[in-house]
Amino acid sequence: MSKNIVVLVSGGGTNLQALIDAEKNGELGNGKITCVISSKADAFALTRAADNGIKTRVLVRKDFSDIAAYSKAMRDALVEEKADLVVYAGFMTILDENVCDVFENKMINVHPALIPSFCGKGFYGLHVHESALEKGVKVSGATVHFVTAECDAGPIILQKAVAVEEGDTPETLQKRIMEQAEWKILPKAVQLFCDDKIKVVNGKTLISE
Repeated sequence: MSKNIVVLVSGGGTNLQALIDAEKNGELGNGKITCVISSKADAFALTRAADNGIKTRVLVRKDFSDIAAYSKAMRDALVEEKADLVVYAGFMTILDENVCDVFENKMINVHPALIPSFCGKGFYGLHVHESALEKGVKVSGATVHFVTAECDAGPIILQKAVAVEEGDTPETLQKRIMEQAEWKILPKAVQLFCDDKIKVVNGKTLISE
C-alpha cells in the first residue's frame, strides 16, 4: 500500500529535488510524492514539482493573521491531500500543535547540524553554519527528526557527520553538509518511514532494517 508524501517548501527546493531523484531511483520504498505545498508563491521548488508532474499548492503565510490560523489551514490542506507523511524541505515556518498533534510522528524535517547542537529558534539557513564555525567545531552534519510544536525538538531518526575543513565559510560548509548528509539521510528516513521501519518509544526512535 503506497504512502502519500506531502512536501512543504519555502524556497529553491534542493532537498525536494533530492527526494524526487530518490523516488525516480526507487529509493523511497512504498512512498510517493503526491503534493508539494509552498509558503511562498514564487518558490522555485514549485517549478521543480511541476516539471516532475507533482501537484502543487500555495499557502502564503502572510495571508493569515497568525500562526494558529496558518497552522489550521495547513492541517486542512494536509488532511485533504491524505498525507501519510509530511516532509519539511526548507520549509521556513514553524507550525503549531494544530498540525503537529494531528500528524504526530508523521512529519519529518532535516536540520543542517547534529542536534542538539546549533538548533532551536533562530538556527536556520546560514545562521547554523555561522554558529558552528564561530564555535570552532571539527565536525558538523545533518539530522532528520520528527517535527513537534517545539522547534527542532522531536525524536531523532538519522544523523550523519560531516567534517569541518580549514578555511570553511558558512557557504562552503552548508554546501558540503547538503551534498554529503542532507540529500542522503532525508530520502533514507522517508524510505524507512514509508516501509514502516520506524517506531517511536519514550521519545526515541527504534529503527528496524
